[in-house]
Amino acid sequence: MKTLCWNTDDAVWKHWNQIVSVDSLLVRAETFEEVYQTLEAASSSFTYCFIYLEDKFFSKQVEEVVALCSAFPKQKVIVFPNQSSQAAALRLFSVGVSGQCAPYIGKEQLSLVLSVVDSGEIWGGKAFIQQLIMQSTAPAEIHNDELDDLSERELDVAHSVSKGLSNKQIALEMGITERTVKAHLTSIFKKTNTKDRLALALLAQTRYAVH
Repeated sequence: MKTLCWNTDDAVWKHWNQIVSVDSLLVRAETFEEVYQTLEAASSSFTYCFIYLEDKFFSKQVEEVVALCSAFPKQKVIVFPNQSSQAAALRLFSVGVSGQCAPYIGKEQLSLVLSVVDSGEIWGGKAFIQQLIMQSTAPAEIHNDELDDLSERELDVAHSVSKGLSNKQIALEMGITERTVKAHLTSIFKKTNTKDRLALALLAQTRYAVH
């Protein structure tokens, strides 16, 4: 079993090497670009992609994971967030992440997670499942009104963000400059009372039902 690991924390990396099975090979990458290029070159050779989500760049990394799932939909991705965020969990599972675990997960627990993922199911933990049940019974129109003040162009940008597109990709798709995209985002954040791309993406998903 060969696993690509996006991990910038030496202690977590050491732990992962101690808990994987003896027939496992962990390949370490420390940047989004390195992960993307490695998967692009040999996407079929990795059984899993483990991603450690650090506190410092949490929201940014969540959106980069979204981009990876969009680019490599067949790759089994398991995230290991260093902080608890139901919003991030819902965002990630909605784009195809296979599992979410604690960074210092135990050996037997990891084995169980991988067996569940291999069977085609997702592993999210009790808290996530409870949140998912609550959301499934909530009215579909919740939060949609927060997008009503956006212009047509701003709605297009919000929709693109919900799909995990970068500013550069949005600019190319819409035929505008990256500077204009940033200006639209500043306006959107203010009108919707969202603080970052993750919050905006979650809000936009309630309208566009992105999967």
